[in-house]
Amino acid sequence: MARKIGSRYTVHQVIGRGSAGTVWLGEGPDGPVAVKLLREDLASDQVLVGRFVQERTALTSLDHPRVVGVHDMVVDGSDLALVMDLVQGTDLRTRLERDGVLTPQHAVSVIADVADGLAAAHAAGIVHRDVKPENVLLDLAAPPGPGGAPRAKLTDFGIARLVDAPRRTRATRIIGTPDYLAPEIIEGLEPRAAVDIYALATVLYEVLAGFTPFGGGHTGAVLRRHVTESVPPVPGLPDGLWRIIAECLAKAPASRLRAAELAERLREQLPLLGELPPLALPAQGQPPAEEALTPGEAVYAEADSGPGTHRRRRGPAVPLVPSPSPDSTRDTHTSLRRPSPNELASYAAESHAQRSVAPHVHRKGRRALVRRRRTIAVLIALVLLLAGAAAAYAAFASGDGRGGGGRGGAREGGRVGAAAQVRSIQAALSPLHAPVIPGL
Repeated sequence: MARKIGSRYTVHQVIGRGSAGTVWLGEGPDGPVAVKLLREDLASDQVLVGRFVQERTALTSLDHPRVVGVHDMVVDGSDLALVMDLVQGTDLRTRLERDGVLTPQHAVSVIADVADGLAAAHAAGIVHRDVKPENVLLDLAAPPGPGGAPRAKLTDFGIARLVDAPRRTRATRIIGTPDYLAPEIIEGLEPRAAVDIYALATVLYEVLAGFTPFGGGHTGAVLRRHVTESVPPVPGLPDGLWRIIAECLAKAPASRLRAAELAERLREQLPLLGELPPLALPAQGQPPAEEALTPGEAVYAEADSGPGTHRRRRGPAVPLVPSPSPDSTRDTHTSLRRPSPNELASYAAESHAQRSVAPHVHRKGRRALVRRRRTIAVLIALVLLLAGAAAAYAAFASGDGRGGGGRGGAREGGRVGAAAQVRSIQAALSPLHAPVIPGL
């Protein structure tokens, strides 16, 4: 059934669905369009509507062949919509799930196209903030690229920021999809163009290997890996291409390539990749079912608790929005709690401690037990010595209190009694000076 959106557009059927809303096939004054109709609860937020209108100029002015253009932004009653180019094709996530990883040449060609789109956006002062395979569209109607690779377009600029701010974004919130979050976002810095480069390099790693470099396990563990761990290499990847990926996944934003540089260097690799087949890497299994959480990760536990949620796996990003069945578009950007500085500081120490557990730890424990037992033995000896001294003093004192004739015999008896006390104390202390055997 047709539905009017504003005064200029009519939508006919849903062609996509995500956590932010639905994408409809529509018709406008100039022909077919895609209309992203945001959720009705967002349209009722007046602060968000104001921000939506403010973003209109920036988003509609972004005109580049590698970007899905935004023609209009509609605010009409309960309707809040983006009117965009209609792309004949599919998104990169659907392509990966249907056909598996891309050949290195196709992967590099697709990511170079996306880097071109990011370069145009960054030049206009726009940061995407949610680069992931779901937001890369493959234009199957366009002439193919090198080696028959599909041409790519980047979509949903500013959607994560529009949907999550200002209503849900605070100083302790993170916007983005965990598998693709740059370390500086997790640490609380303002997201700049470099966060998009980090996310795009993660996508390139994923379309080559079949899984993201830091994904898998609990959300807190994923965030910790972004901050503390180095990127694991992809076996079988040419050194030149691997250096580009590693440079763009650097922890320091200033060390990463700019979008235009990334596109240029990727295209320099294309002639070297023509004959390479898709990488055949081992399938990544489930993380340990009962993986223990560190104190820093425990703050995220409630996100995965309760019925109907899903366990994160090593591989393509799993939606963070709990539901019995995932959305068709896997639109997973969400707000996450940002770790405090103390929690972040504990992540590196916890990660190092987990990797450095060795047998010498048990030897240290036994040595500590020996020292503890010897200390207790010394304390007991001191107590016994004091008790013996008190008994000897009492014996001598009682002897001195007797008459003169019996004073010598009393003194002698006191000395004998004191000697007996000393011998009994020595006998009691003798076991305490024996060597202490660890483990006993």
